[in-house]
Amino acid sequence: MKSLIIFDLDDTLAESKSAILPDMAIALKDLLAIKKVAIITGGKYEQIIKQVVSNLPTDANLSNLYLFPTCGASYYHFIDWHWINVYEERLSPDDVKKIFQALRDAQAFAGVITEWPLYGEQIEDRGTQVSWSALGQQCPPALKVIWDPDQQKRLSMLPFLGISIPEYESRVGWATTIDVTRKGVDKKYGIYQMEKYLGVPLADMLFIGDAIFPGGNDYAAVEVGIDYEKTTWPEMTHRLIEEIVALG
Repeated sequence: MKSLIIFDLDDTLAESKSAILPDMAIALKDLLAIKKVAIITGGKYEQIIKQVVSNLPTDANLSNLYLFPTCGASYYHFIDWHWINVYEERLSPDDVKKIFQALRDAQAFAGVITEWPLYGEQIEDRGTQVSWSALGQQCPPALKVIWDPDQQKRLSMLPFLGISIPEYESRVGWATTIDVTRKGVDKKYGIYQMEKYLGVPLADMLFIGDAIFPGGNDYAAVEVGIDYEKTTWPEMTHRLIEEIVALG
């Protein structure tokens, strides 16, 4: 039986930048009672707190919950009633400036057009990661899912980024995003940090995510070689959690 269940967030536990639904909150509480649970996402720490942690039942076992925001570039653990930052791989101001320009250039080079007005900033500095969201950081999920359903628009930008900023890691995230971190810092890195800090062998991990395809930020599960389940929507994830809980 697996002792650590690892989840992506957007389109896995919840819609993009939306709170988990009440039935998902109950399912996660039941899972936390019997398993270690890690959430690894391209979003910031504050986003995980807002979408997941603040919506869990008050009696959920948070000591079994491990947060790996910005694709594993940082790690938070709940100790003595506080979330403690265990490590983070921060980008310098020069790093951020260089990545911002490379993303703008990659979009122009690939001829990627954003047909709708932007909903908030298109490029965001997340401290340990820079994220490009084609339609803006606050775009409604309904618009996101129809903009690049086969990932081809964003995948067309990756070769340029690989040449222009090879010292950084660039990956396709959920629906409209490209995430950029330090070289070697991705969800694969985050999974190895889970092995190190949580003391769980890779063979005892199960990854659940939606972007499990070459160039996707959940493809790390395939690259590391751990068992995984590809999900397509939170409802499917909810059923998977129920199955895991039933098996104990």
